[in-house]
Amino acid sequence: MHTRTSAAAWAVVAALGLSAITPLTAAQAAAPTGAPTTTATAAAPAAPAAPTTADSPGDIVSSEPSSFHPLPHQPTDTKAWKIHYRSTTAKGEPNTVSGTVIVPQDGRKGPRPLITYAVGTVGIADRCAPSAGFPKGTTLEGNLIQQLTLRGWAVAVTDYEGLGTPGDHTYTVGRAEGQAMLDAARAAIRLPEAGLGKDTPVGIMGYSQGGQASSWAAELHGTYAPELDVKGTATGGVPGDLLKVAKFNDGLYGSGLIFMAAIGQDAAFPELRLDSYLNDKGRKLIGALRDSCVADGSVLGSFKTIASMTTKNPLEQPDWKQRLTESRVGGARPDAPVYQYHAFADELIPYAVGTKLRADWCARGANVEWHTVPVGDHVSAVMTQSPYAAQWLAERFAGKEARGNC
Repeated sequence: MHTRTSAAAWAVVAALGLSAITPLTAAQAAAPTGAPTTTATAAAPAAPAAPTTADSPGDIVSSEPSSFHPLPHQPTDTKAWKIHYRSTTAKGEPNTVSGTVIVPQDGRKGPRPLITYAVGTVGIADRCAPSAGFPKGTTLEGNLIQQLTLRGWAVAVTDYEGLGTPGDHTYTVGRAEGQAMLDAARAAIRLPEAGLGKDTPVGIMGYSQGGQASSWAAELHGTYAPELDVKGTATGGVPGDLLKVAKFNDGLYGSGLIFMAAIGQDAAFPELRLDSYLNDKGRKLIGALRDSCVADGSVLGSFKTIASMTTKNPLEQPDWKQRLTESRVGGARPDAPVYQYHAFADELIPYAVGTKLRADWCARGANVEWHTVPVGDHVSAVMTQSPYAAQWLAERFAGKEARGNC
């Protein structure tokens, strides 16, 4: 466990690192149809569209113009819309999720690929939602998303359940995350202004929490959203087994993630009664985390043990174990090829959790191209590997055969 770097420093490094790779990836990502210019196209203020009746997953509830800035004031030749769309909870009930649809303004005619993208951990408070940060240029993965728009691809970014909408964010609840991703793709295709169609080729992409979400989306595609023309999934740093991840981080640098995950699981399954397990310190910490984003939340929760915050460890109880096990990845075969990567020295998500997911998928007959990231840690892996993951998706969109290495 790399304890020499504080969580606050980790957040700063992430922000600086994402901005630092922009010149390289912009050059690499030039699309055959011509890269867009860098002229600013801030969306004109407008009232949100009137809410509509949303009967099916992926139906638009409301939409309004937004804007996409990878960094503060950084221009992009794109148009963006904040949307609210119909999705499904982990219990199978209808809900409403927010997100953003981003479309390059590059003069492209005809269909363009769509990436449904899930960000890594941003926090629990509504202000942490990607859709809240894009207009201000404060969403940490904005530069990674810009790699995709520079290729001429549309991007749908879910805010996940409860992040920017009423209720707590159901952080780490895999089924809810995967369904929100697939429904974001449906919503983007159904948004008239986006100019997409039913024949739009779709790629799934995410890392860390987004890796959990994208992996779940890959597994759910065939049963939940089979009409989407999914060409492949690029996923990395996947917390595929939450119980193992919690044990790994308890009392160490990443322990704040455990407490945020407890909030998320309790939000999805209130019968878990998180508050009944907390002592006074635990209640204070959970209250602070509910109003925090990842940088301050990680600092607040780091180096704290479950035992020091509870009167009884909920993760040792059958109901908690069952719900956390339900979010495990690897129980179904993705029906499209997968590009999976994991840093060997990952200090938050054990490398063995990543290799176990690969083994599970391979045993089920999935087409998996696995990559170990030999140098770097959890954050640096997404920065160095995103261009390769995007190129892999470009090859899938081009109809090239995916060659797995199971």
